[in-house]
Formats: sequence, C-alpha cells, structure tokens
Amino acid sequence: MKIIVVGCGKVGYTLIDQLNNEGHDITVIDQDSDTLQTVTNSVDVMGVEGNGAVYQVQIDAGIRDADLLIATTSSDEVNMLCCLIARKAGNCHTIARIRDPQYSSEINYLREELNLSMAINPELAAASEISRLLKFPSAIKVDTFAGSRVELIKMIIPAQSQLHDLSVMEVATKLRCNVLICAVERGNDVIIPDGRFRLQAGDKISFISEAAAAMHFFRSAGIVNNSIRSAMFVGGGKITYYLAKMLEPTHMKIRIIEKDVSRCRELSELLPDAMIIHGDGSDEQLLLESGLARTEAFASLTGLDEENIMMSLYTGTICDAKLITKVNRNSFENVIQQMNLGSIINPKMITADVIVSYVRAMQNSMGSNVETLYKIVAGKAEALEFRVGKDTPVAGVPLEQLHFKDNLLIACINRHGHVITPRGKDTMEPGDRVIVVTTHSGLKDLKDILRERG
Repeated sequence: MKIIVVGCGKVGYTLIDQLNNEGHDITVIDQDSDTLQTVTNSVDVMGVEGNGAVYQVQIDAGIRDADLLIATTSSDEVNMLCCLIARKAGNCHTIARIRDPQYSSEINYLREELNLSMAINPELAAASEISRLLKFPSAIKVDTFAGSRVELIKMIIPAQSQLHDLSVMEVATKLRCNVLICAVERGNDVIIPDGRFRLQAGDKISFISEAAAAMHFFRSAGIVNNSIRSAMFVGGGKITYYLAKMLEPTHMKIRIIEKDVSRCRELSELLPDAMIIHGDGSDEQLLLESGLARTEAFASLTGLDEENIMMSLYTGTICDAKLITKVNRNSFENVIQQMNLGSIINPKMITADVIVSYVRAMQNSMGSNVETLYKIVAGKAEALEFRVGKDTPVAGVPLEQLHFKDNLLIACINRHGHVITPRGKDTMEPGDRVIVVTTHSGLKDLKDILRERG
C-alpha cells in the first residue's frame, strides 16, 4: 500500500519504521529538514519537506495515488486539516492523532464531519491500558479483545506458586480454570507452548480468558490479586488526567504530584476528588511525606524516561506497590526489561500497534480482517484478532486437522459473544472472531496461519 505519514516525531517515526518493515511504500512529510533527513537515512522511505496541511505539498507527496494518509504532528488542528485536504485531494483513508482532552468528548462528531477513518489519542490509549492494569494488580500487562469480553494477561509465576512444574495441559484440569496459556518468556526465549510444556517459577506467562475466569485463575493459583484502594501518580500530564477520570467511579484514593504550580491549580479544578501535591516527584523526601510507603499502586508518568525509571526503582525498594513506568524511547529496551519497573507503558508503541492493525485490515483481500493487534512479550510476538469470512479456507475444519505454522496458537474463538477456549475438535466458523498468538510478524489474513505446503 502507498501510505503518506505527516510528522516525524516519536509516534511518527515508530509508525514509519513498523509500516516500512511490513513492506509498504511510505512517503514522509515534515517541515524540519534535519529531522526528515535523519528518518530517510535510517529507514528506506521517501521524504518531502514542507507543511503537510498545504495542498501542493500533499500533491508533491503523491496524495492522488495514496491509499492512506496518517497525520501525527504535534498539533491536533494541523492533523485534522491534513486529513481534510487528503480526503478532498486524494479520496484516501485518513487517520489523525488527536490528543487534546477538549476534543475527546467530541471525537465521534469530528470523525463523522471530517470523514476520518480513525482518530487516535496516544495518551487516552495509554491511560486505558493503565486502568486495566490496576484492575489486575498481579498482571504486568492487560490487553483486551472482543469488545473487552476477552483479556490477554501477562504475569510472572511467583515462587511457591501451584503453577510451578505444571504442564500447560494440566493447568485447566488441576486448577479447574478456563484459561489458555499462549506465550511464555523464559530468560531471553519466547515460547508458544504446546500442552506438554512445563511451567517454572519466574516464567513470564501470557494467558487468555474472560475477565471472571481470570479472577478465578489468580485465586486457584494462589496469587494475591486484591483490588487497589490507593494510588500515587507522578506527573500531571494528559495520561494522568485521563487515568484519574477513568478511576473516579472506583473511589480509589489518588494522589498526584506535579512540579508546575499552574498545572496543579488546573488539575485541582478538573479532578476535585484527587489530592494534588505541588513538588518534584523525584524528591525522595517529598515522596515519603506524600505517603509512598503506604500506597498500593505507583505510576511514574513524567515526560522524562530516566526520571520515571529512577522513581519506579526507588519505589520498589520502599514498598510492594503495583509499579507502572512510562517509557517513550526504545533505547536499551532489553536492559529496561530486566529492571524492576513493573508494567512498562509506551504510548507511541500502543498508538503504532492500533494503526498497524487498521492498515492490515485495509489491505486484506479475503474479508478475514485483522480486527485488533497487540505486540506482546516485549514485542517478540503478536496477538491478532481476525474476523472469519465466508470464503476463508480454514472455516469449518476441525483445528486438529489444520497444519498451522510453528510458534502459532489459536488462543480463543468468539462466536457471537460466546467465548470458546479452543480444543482439537473445535472449528472456526464464518462470523467468528479468532485470536491468534504467534512469533511470526506481518500476518495479514487468516489463511496466513497455515504452513505452506512444500
């Protein structure tokens, strides 16, 4: 597909890199010549210098032949204008990054009036992910499928857990839990396990289930998953605002530390139920005086990765709070994964995954669209939700008769709201939503899960 990306910031660059790796024809528009040169030197894409909201610049970038324009500049208004011009000039699909909370309540109106294919808010998406993590304190990561009816949960098997030395096939029978373990991280290895694979304490496992079944699984495995009653957030930016608003119905006791006094006043008006503390969240004394030792959850959400990492590491030495760390850069990712940072939130990666999912669905030729896509296990595997079309070759065939690629698992079948944990006799039927977990990247169609005949 021919895709134009306007804006080479953090989100734009991450997106350009992912889409280029999937073989798309990418043209990048940016006003900063140095930034544009850096991107075109490191990624095999075309560059056009200029304002993406100018008609002639889009023409020069090839908008008339483009399939999709994605606007990811730092200005919501520029992004919306870029998409409006693209629809008129090229009649292509358009995606706009819209971040301002003032627009969040009007997003459906804006999508309809501007004829946007998608409006994505990185901070809102990150806040949604954090709120899910606070629902399952024992989880490192929680992703949702099937309209939030199915959850993919990642956790570490603790010492002395009943899961230690159980085979994957024994988990459902011995613990009487309707869950499916679909990925295991052991050291640097990522394994898509079969039924004979034995779990060990210290493994990071990703399992898929309905929400109620997940709660039962935690209890049966002897894993504490008490609801969180108090939380401390450092950094009063957009993510913190969205998150605090989401948590208001839970009546959780929330403290927010923010160093900008004017922002503190603003948050006090926007979030009357939260305690707003003016100060530097990296100040050890302030953290302790604000009740760090007693908090049940701690999220470092400032704009500085180094500061967020240091605060989370320090908190881990003071209390047993659920840790959430916002990290924007991918540098030293392997090192960061080894640190005690709890759940790592990367807004630009969340945004890129959502957009890549949409792009895959656009280019699908058989109707078995990729509905949802998540990068899991440190980006080394993917969980994809497909829609089964009438002409899909796998439809109606028992799973045990299909020849799947290695390192690939059918994790869940959602049949009109009824969630099926798949077994060998089960089939995928037209209209089903099917969740596939695999270490193969770039699957675009449900037929791609099958091994090539040779």
